[in-house]
Formats: sequence, structure tokens, C-alpha cells
Amino acid sequence: MDCYDYITVEPERKRGQHLGQEDRGVIQQLNKQGYSLRAIAKEINCSPSTVMNELRRGTPPRKSHRGRRPEYSAKRGRVVYEVNRTRCRRYHRIAHCFDFIRWVVKQVREHRWSLDACVGYARLHSLFDQSAMVCTKTLYNELEAKNLPLSLFELPEVLKRKRHKGKSRVHKRPKGNSIDERPDIVDDRTELGHWEADTVVGRRNGKEAVILTLVERVTTNYLAIRIPGKTSEAVIDAMNVLYAEYGERFSKVFKTITTDNGFEFEDFAQLLK
Repeated sequence: MDCYDYITVEPERKRGQHLGQEDRGVIQQLNKQGYSLRAIAKEINCSPSTVMNELRRGTPPRKSHRGRRPEYSAKRGRVVYEVNRTRCRRYHRIAHCFDFIRWVVKQVREHRWSLDACVGYARLHSLFDQSAMVCTKTLYNELEAKNLPLSLFELPEVLKRKRHKGKSRVHKRPKGNSIDERPDIVDDRTELGHWEADTVVGRRNGKEAVILTLVERVTTNYLAIRIPGKTSEAVIDAMNVLYAEYGERFSKVFKTITTDNGFEFEDFAQLLK
């Protein structure tokens, strides 16, 4: 295997991340050996307060003064952590703006105001404190999420607005055939022999090379060819090697090959011809 870096080596834990099961296991073992909070925190690269909170989280309460003192358990700490995470969420701002929401609903139903007009009028006349209000975008988001006591039919201007559809990007410098020019049978995925090509780039420090990938659309057969770089010459050389391997069967196995608009495929169309 031409692998320069082993994937079994785990990366160093970054400060600020939540503790994992391996970190809890380290805390449990070092705590049994009598390590201090700072020593444990130095081993797993975290704050001493994080270790202290984890020890409190994973240590069961003492029921009586008799018997052995309860010890920290990594399994218990993981269970308590998951229970706490289920209650961790960001609450909606409208839950603290009852008066403002009630006023907005009244203006919309009685005076046919829009949500934007309600926010603008309330801010212009300082009817509510800024901390007791939400912006226009938040109101429309809560309306789409059905968290407001209003419907879209009570806001007729919302239904009149046209949603702009995104236009497909037109490349100013096309470097190959467009994906729209391939036959319709390729999208149906009913015929064998239609492939998609792409390049996978490893780390940029020179330890890993570039991989030219070919995936068949029906059977999802995968071909990977290592090339020295992400260049058009490297892709052409790899395709020449592939053509020499298949010989006369190349046109039958590879009926069409679709690529993106990357610079490494700028000469790919001429190569297929």
C-alpha cells in the first residue's frame, strides 16, 4: 500500500470541543490513579473546570456515610451528558414577546397591515422596548414555521410575491462539453457504459497525490487512477493508460464520460474524439 499517513492515528483534541468517550475513559483511569484536575486536563487538552464538571456529572451521589465512596464512571458521565443535550436548545424569541406578538396579530387582522409595517410602526413610535420585539425576518420565518397565530391568507401580499428562481451559471470560459449536452439516456440510468469522471485531491503538502475517479451510473462501479497532479496532461496520460488496457473494448465499456468544468478536463473532449 502506498499510504504515507496511517488513518488509525487520532488527531489531537481541540480545546472547546465536547468530551468524547475516549476522553471520559482517560479521566476515569487517571482519576483512579490519583491525578489532580490540572494534570488530567493537561493530558486531554482541556480546562480543569471541564474535568471537574465531568467528575461531578459522572459520580453518583453518596447515599450514606458508610461503605466505599462512589467513584466516577465514564459510562454514567456519557448517559448524563446525553440527557442534558436533549434539553439543550435555542428558544424562540417570540416566546418572550407576548405583548408585541399580540399587537401584531391585532394590526394584521383588523387593519390588514403587513408584518413589515407593524415592525416599522412600532419602532418609529417606540411602542415596545427593543428587547421585547423581533425583526421582520423573524416574523416571516415564524409564520412559515406556523408558530404565529396567523395564516398566509391573512397576509395577501405574501401570496402575491413572486419567488425568483435561480439561474444556471454560464461559464465565461468553457473548458469542455457541458453536462447538458450528454444524451438523455444517461440520466435515465437504464443503459450500461455511461461514466462520470472527477478528481480527488489529497493534502497539499505533497504527501498524497491526486486520484482520477470514474463511476458508472448504473452499477456504480468505481475506478481510481493515481495521477501526479491536478493537470490536464496528467488526466490525458491516465486515460491513455486506460485505453491501452481495454484496447478495442474501450468504446463498448466507456460509451460516454461526463466531466465537470474543471481546468484539468479542458482537453478531455478532444481526447474522447
